[in-house]
Amino acid sequence: MNDHPTDLIAHADAATDRGVASNEAVTDLVNPVDADATSFDWPVPRACGSPSFTCRVWTEAKPIKAAILDHPFIAELTRGTLDQDVFLGYLRQDAFYLDAYARAMAAAAAQAPSSEDIVFWATSARDAILVERELHAGRVTDLDTVLASPTTTGYTSYLLSLAASGCYPALAAGVLPCFWVYEFVGTRVKEQVLRRAGAVRDGDGDGDAVLGAGADALASHAYGDWIGAYGDEAFREATSAAIGIVDRLADETDVATRSRMREAFLTACRYEWMFWDAAYRQEGWPV
Repeated sequence: MNDHPTDLIAHADAATDRGVASNEAVTDLVNPVDADATSFDWPVPRACGSPSFTCRVWTEAKPIKAAILDHPFIAELTRGTLDQDVFLGYLRQDAFYLDAYARAMAAAAAQAPSSEDIVFWATSARDAILVERELHAGRVTDLDTVLASPTTTGYTSYLLSLAASGCYPALAAGVLPCFWVYEFVGTRVKEQVLRRAGAVRDGDGDGDAVLGAGADALASHAYGDWIGAYGDEAFREATSAAIGIVDRLADETDVATRSRMREAFLTACRYEWMFWDAAYRQEGWPV
């Protein structure tokens, strides 16, 4: 790893600032700016002549993103040196989380006023349940003997409280960080694993092209199945769609509701860091 994680944050925020200054329309998740980069420009969902709601809160979450990138869980996961018991503990807690997360997105589907939003959230809830089942069928088989950790309980309770509040925009903003933070981390980790294996090369302007060695690099990595799942194109597209929904809701609502959306987004971002940290510490109930 050539760059310190906080340098990556600075680089990415500078890239977003350039987009704001030049009023360039950026509608897709962009590729690394050069072959030596260890990160990628931040996903910007639309032209930022006037920064969108998600541009603003994503930038405001800069210290949280830096803390996530700095966390030893992420560094050791990337190197493949993360303790297996720590990772299995993480997956167990993730199974608990995904069950509640699916319920929160199902609630978003129920509260959504448009058919497009209903379809998106209902499909995302279904996908979360399918991922949970895959976890059970693969690495995680002993959930009946494990309790949800204090952090998992706190995070899921918070999301379900947003669902119960009946404020659809705040709920949508609260479930967005799981999409966005995981897409960001998964893509970055996957890129690092492939680079270490020499499985990427300079592209022709369309970004890095993954060579045949890429599949072998993931297959031989201790956590290649997780890395492959979260760093793929389908998840990027879902993240972009969720960002678009939240921006539209922010545009259509009042100042007070946007404030609730901001609080929900930043609180969920903090819980994302706490979730990795709790797994790394193998957090349990003290009594």
